[in-house]
Amino acid sequence: MNKNRTGTIEVICGPMFSGKTEELIRRLVRGQIAKKNVSIFKNAVDNRYSDEYVVSHNKNKIKCQSIKEAEEIFNYSNEIDIIGIDETQFFDLSIIDVCHKLANDGKRIIIAGLDRDYKSIPFESMAYLLAHAEKITKLSSICMSCGDYAYFSQRLTDDESQILVGESEEYEARCRKCFKP
Repeated sequence: MNKNRTGTIEVICGPMFSGKTEELIRRLVRGQIAKKNVSIFKNAVDNRYSDEYVVSHNKNKIKCQSIKEAEEIFNYSNEIDIIGIDETQFFDLSIIDVCHKLANDGKRIIIAGLDRDYKSIPFESMAYLLAHAEKITKLSSICMSCGDYAYFSQRLTDDESQILVGESEEYEARCRKCFKP
């Protein structure tokens, strides 16, 4: 790895159904076109579509490493230029140090994830990474109640755990007016 190159942390965030994974895949494919060594990771808890691929709601996909602990990324990152991490909010706080160490080694880190949970409370690791990122992209969705821009993830079930892996059966995107925490 070129130690003279400056690493970066980029964050793609927003509510459910805003295209975070789609944007992550787009940036990683562009890295591959530029002949960079690219690797993508996701937490093993996210098995909605596949264990071997990160898959967007639009069914675009890219091969990935499914891992349980953020530190496992170090096992695969030696010859990698660009590292993507999907659904970053599923990792514990160790993801923060992992991203900093990799960026300090000159790697471009692109993470995607929810910035807030279904109660609109920031995910701690995402809040920290947003504060330290060189580039932030905050996406919006479309409110499923009124059609306005949506920035909130409305949970449709009674489950009160902070993390509930789900799709349109469990969540809707909502605007501020229609959001009911």
